[in-house]
Amino acid sequence: MESQDAPDALEAQRGFICASFNQDTTSLSVGTKTGYRLFSVTAVDKLDCIHEGVECPDVYIVERLFSSSLVVVVSLSMPRRMNVYHFKKGTEICNYSYSNNILSVRLNRQRLVVCLEESVYIHNIKDMKLLKTLLNTPMNPSGLCALSVNHSNSYLAYPGSASIGEITVYDANNLSTLTLIQAHDSPLAALTFNASGSKLASASEKGTVIRVFSVPEGQKLFEFRRGMKRYVSISSLSFSADAQFLCASSNTETVHIFKLEQHSPSQEEESPTWSAYVGKMFTAASTYLPSQVSDMMHQDRAFATVRLNMFGLKNICALATIQKLPRLLVASSDGLLYIYNVDPQDGGECVLVQKHMLFDSSEEQVEQIEEDKLEDVSPQPPSQSYAATVALPSTPPSSTTLMGYSEDGGAQKGEVIPEHEFAEGPVCLDDENEFPPVGNQSN
Repeated sequence: MESQDAPDALEAQRGFICASFNQDTTSLSVGTKTGYRLFSVTAVDKLDCIHEGVECPDVYIVERLFSSSLVVVVSLSMPRRMNVYHFKKGTEICNYSYSNNILSVRLNRQRLVVCLEESVYIHNIKDMKLLKTLLNTPMNPSGLCALSVNHSNSYLAYPGSASIGEITVYDANNLSTLTLIQAHDSPLAALTFNASGSKLASASEKGTVIRVFSVPEGQKLFEFRRGMKRYVSISSLSFSADAQFLCASSNTETVHIFKLEQHSPSQEEESPTWSAYVGKMFTAASTYLPSQVSDMMHQDRAFATVRLNMFGLKNICALATIQKLPRLLVASSDGLLYIYNVDPQDGGECVLVQKHMLFDSSEEQVEQIEEDKLEDVSPQPPSQSYAATVALPSTPPSSTTLMGYSEDGGAQKGEVIPEHEFAEGPVCLDDENEFPPVGNQSN
């Protein structure tokens, strides 16, 4: 939900502009009119604000790398510039400027991807060096793209067409195109990888069907029907950590959770119930029907649902395990984070267990939130030249060095992280002690 649209009246009142969860759903980043905020979402009953950044106002993109101190920020005041901060030290690692407005940013431990309307830039995250520029990509006004969290593959997905739902899957490590997936008849609206990068989920602008494909083969694995009565705008898709569940939120009041399970023929033989018999008859009949009807009959419905007390507001959802239980998190532009319990066995209607305010409010608003909480929550058990389009640092470093970053030195222009520090693999940024040491070097 990295939106560049002007906030509506409620969002403007609350200062809300955008929100995103980090790669392992342990942190929530929120862009505001005054800057940005980072929250820890590892507990149900409390929401800790880790950091509040005021380096620039009107932040419409904010992405944190796992639980590290690295955060990427883009502001409405300078929409063509990406700022990378070490927020705990209060220092800027680097900044890059582009030929057009930045629409989205994605990152893992190996790559940082910047998406513009008709181009994609791939950076090496250890030194922020630009590795590849994908020019003249299909028109992508929302900056839709997805990057796998698993840095060993670093798969990148983005629209392969502006008129139909074609997905380009790109290997951001080896810098080559892997495959094209014909996912939908209508243009794409949402994309997401599972944690290992072996599955890719997609939804079109119609928002009625969600499909899951294998990566890199591009074979369709699952097809879920969100609804038939109306077209909706899917705002987010998110897998659970084990890829057993997939949640989808939209501009409607319902969040859907789908279960990724293959129906075993042997199990159907062992339980010759009336429903199993009818199911077989429908399956057999579908082979004689038009493909559109046949596809509909093979689609699975939602395993679990959430009914939000809102309609038409922007929101993002994520599945996480918090305090050893599966939860659904929904961050909404009404300035609240909602936490629901999910029954992994029986599904059904998820129960709201907590909601947290993301912004400071007056005492009256606080009292109203508390009253709503008591009512809602029941007790629960525990076309330019290439030169014009290439991204260049706003402050060019020395021709022999790159701007690096380290835990000890923070952001130091002209200081480069030695290559031998990465011989064993990509830089790890989960923990403060995992930043590679950088010796003092002169230009």
